[in-house]
Amino acid sequence: MLNHPAIKELSMLDVFFTVDVEIWCDGWKNIDAKFPAAYSRYILGPTPAGAFGLPYQLQVLNDHNLAGVFFIEPLFSARFGAQALSDIVGMVAGAGQEAQLHLHTEWVDEARRPLLPAACGKRQHLRYFSRAEQAILIEAGVGMLRDAGATQINAFRAGNFGFNRDTLLALADNGLAFDSSYNASILGPDSGVMPGVPMTEPAACDGVHEYPMLVFNDGTRALRHAQLTSCSSDEIEGLLWQALEQRRSAFVLLSHGFELLNLAMNRADPVVVKRFRKLCAFLDRNRDSFRATGFHGLAPANAARQPAPLASPRYRTGLRMMQQAYRRRYR
Repeated sequence: MLNHPAIKELSMLDVFFTVDVEIWCDGWKNIDAKFPAAYSRYILGPTPAGAFGLPYQLQVLNDHNLAGVFFIEPLFSARFGAQALSDIVGMVAGAGQEAQLHLHTEWVDEARRPLLPAACGKRQHLRYFSRAEQAILIEAGVGMLRDAGATQINAFRAGNFGFNRDTLLALADNGLAFDSSYNASILGPDSGVMPGVPMTEPAACDGVHEYPMLVFNDGTRALRHAQLTSCSSDEIEGLLWQALEQRRSAFVLLSHGFELLNLAMNRADPVVVKRFRKLCAFLDRNRDSFRATGFHGLAPANAARQPAPLASPRYRTGLRMMQQAYRRRYR
């Protein structure tokens, strides 16, 4: 879709560039010894050509005067201590960006002091916990982020998008107004939120305003969510113009703090770095049509209906597949 005056006259579209910030030790054995190197890889992203982790993402966003939302996973600090989490929150807050809550419950049974009365074994998704347990974990996560220096925590995303209706109730119990865990391409349809209707637009549910991931039909049999590593720049830009033309309320895009690195995490992925920089330049250049924003001070949208997912033409899907094949040389 072309950038032309007729589209420019349409109402502004809120764009949420969301970054899940998390640390993994690539397994659960010897994690205390592995943690320092894992922190370096997943947060700082050092490579022979420079660092391409969280500080790089923050700098590029600020270079273009764009807001981002950084969903920070804090439960790892129940194992390794508060300093690393404080450093992460400090980077985000120091850049003037939003620090919001992200929970990966795989860390629950690794805590040195129990986070729950009976926490044994791995439970990958938050939805595997009761409402009461979820409320306890959310409260603990908010407390960890606040102790690390985060302020105005009012939004949440479940790790792996593994939430359910109990999650929304638990968020409301903790006074969090926004959730961005619904992903119609993964676990959203069986979350219990709007059963039978793929959620594509923000809506109120159980006392929380749900902002779903942007998903689209790319001509294959499954929906695809908008993410830097899985969508080409042409696809993202085309979907942005299409969402604006259809007067959608929000466009929620996913990234990760380590997403600009290759799978081995030892050098930058030049294709994804280019996508990120191109997206920032696009949003900067078209800020009269697209407003990069966050959840602080947000007047919530509440769609009257849930339209069908956006659609991207097959030729763009084919071009992206070729680009993804090219990326494999950097793995």
